[in-house]
Amino acid sequence: MTFDLPFVWAGLIAFAVLAYVILDGFDLGIGILFPFAGDEEKRDLMMNAVAPVWDGNETWLIFGGGGLFAVFPLAYAIIMPALYAPLMAMLLGLVLRGVAFEFRWRTRRGKFIWDAAFFAGSLVAALAQGLALGALVQGIPVVGRAYAGGWWNWLTPFSLLTAVALTVGYVLLGSTWVNMKTTGALQLWARSVARVAGVAMLALIVIVSLWTPFLNGTYFHRWLSFPAILYAAPVPLLVAFAGYRLMYSLGEELDYQPFLAALALFVLTYIGLGISFYPYIVPQSVTIWQAAAPTSSLQFLLYGAVALVPVILAYTAFSYWIFRGKLDPAGGYH
Repeated sequence: MTFDLPFVWAGLIAFAVLAYVILDGFDLGIGILFPFAGDEEKRDLMMNAVAPVWDGNETWLIFGGGGLFAVFPLAYAIIMPALYAPLMAMLLGLVLRGVAFEFRWRTRRGKFIWDAAFFAGSLVAALAQGLALGALVQGIPVVGRAYAGGWWNWLTPFSLLTAVALTVGYVLLGSTWVNMKTTGALQLWARSVARVAGVAMLALIVIVSLWTPFLNGTYFHRWLSFPAILYAAPVPLLVAFAGYRLMYSLGEELDYQPFLAALALFVLTYIGLGISFYPYIVPQSVTIWQAAAPTSSLQFLLYGAVALVPVILAYTAFSYWIFRGKLDPAGGYH
């Protein structure tokens, strides 16, 4: 039995990116909401709600980025110069957020500085990820085997729209996570934020979805031509259902269902991206087979992935299980 190794690796990297987005997304959202929570006690609770898991969530970013470099070096060589500015901004934002997360507990007099840094790092990282996503969807100019665009190609009206959409999505994830993990006034506030973010998120999904097919003919064919529309139609229908469950569960003041519905929205929109992209890793320019490393390299790296991915999944699941339930304001979980 033989495996299509580039296809297998494309699936692994796609899974790693999705895992990063949905896991790190809610703590980025909490960072964006941080200054608006009210008093210091509420901000401390919000930070404690993600303290046990936030750094582990970024494991998937390393796996996805490192995997792209090792497994699809041609794609890495094209994408990095095209998206250098937003990707560097993202990394600097994540560094600032990480430093702020640790340092704000070490000072009283300068705590407001690290609170602001936590917000700024989270916002910059979210916007930069959205800009990079929008630029990738819109298309990267390639001549031969190299990036052929300019320094500012990533900055377009469409990429600005996706930056706003992803940031709002992270706010939705963050607010539904706080709703799930806290009680009292903070939970009520998070639930009200989630209602607004949910409506905004659904509206932005519609706008981006209507715009995307007109970016190029391949997207249009995948989504709006017959019979391809028959295969793609379940995705927007499921998005509508997930949006309904999100708003219904918030209206019923439920704890877990809003977060699960928000996750479903992210997973479904990610599947929509896959429908648009496949089989390209650099849209409309380079396929996953053209960008892949030699077969011997893919085989060697797959051995490591087979050993490491289950370990990562196990300790991630274990940490979430240990810190399940509501956050106790006194400083723990129950």
